[in-house]
Amino acid sequence: MQEDFLTRIRSSYNQFTKAERRVADFILQNPNKVLFMSISDLAETCDVGDTSVFRFCKTMNVKGYQEFKMTLSLSMRGKEKAEGLEDNGEVTLGDSISDLAAKVLQDTISSIQESFSLLDFSKVSLAMDAMSKGRRVLFFGVGASMLTAMKAMNKFHRIEPKVYCSEMVSQQLMSAATMEKGDVAVIFSYSGATRDIVEIARLAKKSGATVIAITRFQKSALTEYTDISLLCGANVGSLQKGSTSAEISQLFLVDIMYTEYYRRHFEKCSQILEKTSKAISDRN
Repeated sequence: MQEDFLTRIRSSYNQFTKAERRVADFILQNPNKVLFMSISDLAETCDVGDTSVFRFCKTMNVKGYQEFKMTLSLSMRGKEKAEGLEDNGEVTLGDSISDLAAKVLQDTISSIQESFSLLDFSKVSLAMDAMSKGRRVLFFGVGASMLTAMKAMNKFHRIEPKVYCSEMVSQQLMSAATMEKGDVAVIFSYSGATRDIVEIARLAKKSGATVIAITRFQKSALTEYTDISLLCGANVGSLQKGSTSAEISQLFLVDIMYTEYYRRHFEKCSQILEKTSKAISDRN
């Protein structure tokens, strides 16, 4: 599928220099306006040099400024902005409750749409190959991502008994350090920069396990130790720290992985699901 260019900019954001981030911020906030600006206009508006705009284009794997504008224009063609939303959908102090609710709704929808646009189906297939062949599958996450990891483990445990997850970071570190070749580590981290989660990935990789990351950015400290990266889409504004949009985008990918795993091993998983469903039927 053709990936939305603005989504590509967001997923590459942590690769940019400080000057390139100024350029990226302006483009993300004013994509239509940029189409009618020269490179000098954009550089002056962002208070950077022309070379910073060129470096931004290079980071985005386009040959120059004109190709950048063409790519942006093609990506935006036919894409409609949500009606009635200002400030690019980011919650502000002046919002009414109805405006806030509409923006949260749009943010949630956008996080799923961006996750879909970022999907690399070949990588999803590779992840499923690894989990299918894996001796054990361990889910990892720290903080809010730990809750996602636990939800993923609980979901898969209904159809596959070889999955594990610990809530304690110390136990996760020990588990990662004692993994073996043939094991699979599935790591959830929005930023890919949390110290503990990067250490978990390093230990799992060093132990010979296959490391799968579900994260926001293409390149990060986490992806240095990752064999397969699946990108999730969610943009958290200053008033939306703790927003569930990041979790929802990760769980969207979990649903895809779960459904594909079930599809691949339908007969076996159906039998296990019947047993697990009966085991907890009296508790629902």
